[in-house]
Parts: sequence; C-alpha cells; structure tokens
Amino acid sequence: MIKYALACDHDHGFEGWFGSSSDYDDQAARGLLECPMCGSKAVRKQIMAPAVAGTKAQKSAPAVDPKMREMMMTAMGEVRRQVEENFDYVGDRFAKEARDIHEGKAEERGIYGEASPQEVKALVEDGIKVAPLPPAAPKKTEVN
Repeated sequence: MIKYALACDHDHGFEGWFGSSSDYDDQAARGLLECPMCGSKAVRKQIMAPAVAGTKAQKSAPAVDPKMREMMMTAMGEVRRQVEENFDYVGDRFAKEARDIHEGKAEERGIYGEASPQEVKALVEDGIKVAPLPPAAPKKTEVN
C-alpha cells in the first residue's frame, strides 16, 4: 500500500491509499478521485515522500572510524586516570559520602566509588550531580 498526500484545485488537502503507484494513475485517469471536502475531481499529488505500508525502515549502524574509536578510548582512559589520581576513592560508601558533601556535612572534594542503581537514582532525584566513570581499559593479557 502507498499513501499519497493529495489536494484538489481548491487546495483542500487529504490523503489517499493505493495498492500501487499505477493504481493512483489509473484512478486519476478514469476520474475516480474526488476531494472529500468539495467534491472536485481535479485531484493531484502533493510533493511528499510516499509512505509504503508493511515495510520497516532499515537502520544501519554508522560505520565506525577506527581512528575516531581509538581517540575516544584514549580520552575515556585519560578521564579515568585523572579521576583515580586526583579524587578520593570512597568505595561502597559513595552514595552516603556524595550526599554528605552535597548537604555540607563533609568536606567538598572530588570522590569516586561504587553505588547501586537505586542509590544513583536517589542521588539524581535529590539533585546531587553524579556521573559514571569510564570503564578501565582491558589489560593486554585479557584481550583476544
């Protein structure tokens, strides 16, 4: 099925569904098309991309530029290195420590550690800014 945007000579817009583009051409040639608003038989297709029913748009993954991937991996590794070298590791106390810093109960400083998804959600809902740390790069001995 093909859906066309149609208009009459009075510029009334409407849609029409056809089994194929040749079905539209055939019906138009035989004068079977009619504006549902004014009854005009002077009907034309409007400029549009026809919608074809029953097909799914195929989305292909964008091609990954190996140089871009390497650059991003390097940048993520650098972010992680900076955090590990300059922030305090608080382990599984991360959520409590982040909340204490936010509420002024603990010294203002950069921290990192572990938190459950529920803890992270609660921090975010309370307006406490948190972000995931990029994963550590795999060791060369762990890569195939």
